[in-house]
Amino acid sequence: MVERLKFTDEELLEVKELTLYLKREIADTLLPDDESKLYRYLLVSINEGGMKHDTFGLNPILQGLRTAVIAVDEIGLKRDAVLSILLYSCIANDFSTIDIVKREFGDSVAHIIHGLVRVQELYKKNPIIESENFRNLLVSFSEDMRVILIMIADRVNLMRQIRDTNQVEAQRAVAEEANYLYAPLAHKLGLYKIKSELEDLSLKYLEHDAYYMIKDKLNETKQARDAYIERFISPVDEHLKSLGLKYHMKGRTKSIHSIWQKMKKQKCNFEGIYDLFAIRIIIDSPIDKEKMLCWQVYSIVTDMYQPNPKRLRDWLSVPKSNGYESLHITVLGPENKWVEVQIRTERMDQVAERGLAAHWRYKGIKSEGGIDEWLANIRSALENNDDLQLMDQFKMDLYEDEVYVFTPKGDLLKFPKGATILDFAYHIHSNIGNTCVGGKINGKAVSFREALHSGDTIEVLTQANQKPKRDWLKIVKSSKAKSKIRLALKETQTKDGLLAKELLERRFKNRKIEMSESVMSHLIKKMGYKENSDFYRDIAEEKLDSNLVIERYTEVYNNEQNQSNATRPAPSADQFEYESPRENLARNADDVLIIDRNLKGIEYKLAQCCHPIYGDQVFGFVTVNGGITIHRIDCPNAPELRKRFGYRVVKAKWSGKGSGQYTITLRVIGIDDIGIVSNITNIISREEKIEMRSINIDSNDGIFKGNLAVRLDDTSKLDALIKKIRTVKGVKQVERIY
Repeated sequence: MVERLKFTDEELLEVKELTLYLKREIADTLLPDDESKLYRYLLVSINEGGMKHDTFGLNPILQGLRTAVIAVDEIGLKRDAVLSILLYSCIANDFSTIDIVKREFGDSVAHIIHGLVRVQELYKKNPIIESENFRNLLVSFSEDMRVILIMIADRVNLMRQIRDTNQVEAQRAVAEEANYLYAPLAHKLGLYKIKSELEDLSLKYLEHDAYYMIKDKLNETKQARDAYIERFISPVDEHLKSLGLKYHMKGRTKSIHSIWQKMKKQKCNFEGIYDLFAIRIIIDSPIDKEKMLCWQVYSIVTDMYQPNPKRLRDWLSVPKSNGYESLHITVLGPENKWVEVQIRTERMDQVAERGLAAHWRYKGIKSEGGIDEWLANIRSALENNDDLQLMDQFKMDLYEDEVYVFTPKGDLLKFPKGATILDFAYHIHSNIGNTCVGGKINGKAVSFREALHSGDTIEVLTQANQKPKRDWLKIVKSSKAKSKIRLALKETQTKDGLLAKELLERRFKNRKIEMSESVMSHLIKKMGYKENSDFYRDIAEEKLDSNLVIERYTEVYNNEQNQSNATRPAPSADQFEYESPRENLARNADDVLIIDRNLKGIEYKLAQCCHPIYGDQVFGFVTVNGGITIHRIDCPNAPELRKRFGYRVVKAKWSGKGSGQYTITLRVIGIDDIGIVSNITNIISREEKIEMRSINIDSNDGIFKGNLAVRLDDTSKLDALIKKIRTVKGVKQVERIY
């Protein structure tokens, strides 16, 4: 017989208290028979057994009630979410089914439980949770925002309950997950209070000594900190009262986690952190006067204390993307200490603390329109209705353009919707993609054309003799896969074309026919080919018979010879003189291409990848069209060109003197002192034959970075300019980008 779930007297008392609290808080949304049906379900779960205490020895029924209280009290969820939390254990332990729950409690409750079940299935894959992709997959997998909110509430509850556990490893695992996954989720939803609690508890469990050191230091300095806050707010308080404003002020000490992060970032001890607290002024204001009153209070504070204009943060005019509204200013308070003051209204403070209507942003995701539109609708509804039950009508049809899949090792990858096994293979490596013949989805063998779906685990099957085909471009959806296929096809075509050309040359030699490039070019055009590569590809693929080509070549050659003989007068023997162009080139500076603007007979251009200028060490690269591109010796593409196309690389050097000017770009980095940019531009303007084309400066945290585009004659002018810029006070680094 299976042992039924047991309760201690203390647990029974807490169950009773929490149940009464929940009934009171969500009474207006409960249906008449919800309570009796829920009681029946839970009674069956307890009596039939199978429901056990978790890893930490916590009672699952009591845990559900605690989570439900957090969801209601700290997030604002209502009936559907509470019922889903309490019924989930019945579904997870197979005491009931989602279809039965749907019939008994409605579609919305069943939908939330379905999302919770899907998320638990996702966890069984042992994914790497410390990634943005996993957070995104978690959201799309849950299908409903309330699933995410319930999971956050559950994690807050669990973190509160495991403070005295002996299961140290399990405690660390829960804390790491809270820090990597749930705290960022809470932050992006605007649940700042919950986010701070999760971070502080994570620090307490993961870095015990650091947590208690900061906590003790805060306690030691509390009296002095409170006295300073009182001295700061006292004159402000008198002034605001004289104006008849309704408000309240409080000093807010920063969270232990944020202090620890600052200590690590600034590499200092606790005493080196000066902004341990902020003053918050919260105004009781009607909505139509919020901005006016906030700016009025701002004016009063800055009249009394000197402000730092650089530290003004105006989130009244333009709220943050998650809906946060406030006015932040840093002022010089008593004892010449900088103090941050936050000015907001009661409504803004509620949004900042509970923030359910926050906009959700994801780093690295380019298309956010669907997320913003969906959450904007929720926020609009919440602003006009206090009942958060309105959220029940919204479903999370986000990420309809993206899928997230697992590698066999548990890594999570993102692809566009409709992506296939072939996209996955090319994402792993070009060689894997080029030799892909199929794959496995969740262990089942499939074609490489099979589409991917979120949550799938993907394997790739390869064969060494497989080669990419042109029709693969119609199979893949990701731009990365398409570009790799095009590159592979081009390389294959080039390689096959060279082999075909060698084959054709051998056939000509076997027939003792000398092959002329000009005659062959004429033949290729006459046969209807626009590109030589297409002609040789058809020979390689045996679409064109080499014997037929030789016959056609002979015909063209004979016709040209006959026409030439008919129009050319016969020279006398004493006038005849022959000089091979190849021999002439060979005599010209030991086979080195001399770069000169007057160079005739050869088309050349300067490479855009490295922008060579007169004086740079260079080499030439013969292009497929017969022209030559000039590259710098240290060009980033040089090693690859020499490795793959060494036969097309030629020596090159500049002629005796340069002619004309070249555009180059310099990267300058330094300390953002007053006048430093002006000093740099003055140096350039004073230089003869150096012209400033553009300047782009970016300053951040006292450091400036800038790109300068200038036109000059040669490398000697460039070297001299770099030396002079380096002498400017504050300049730390000058380098040529290209």
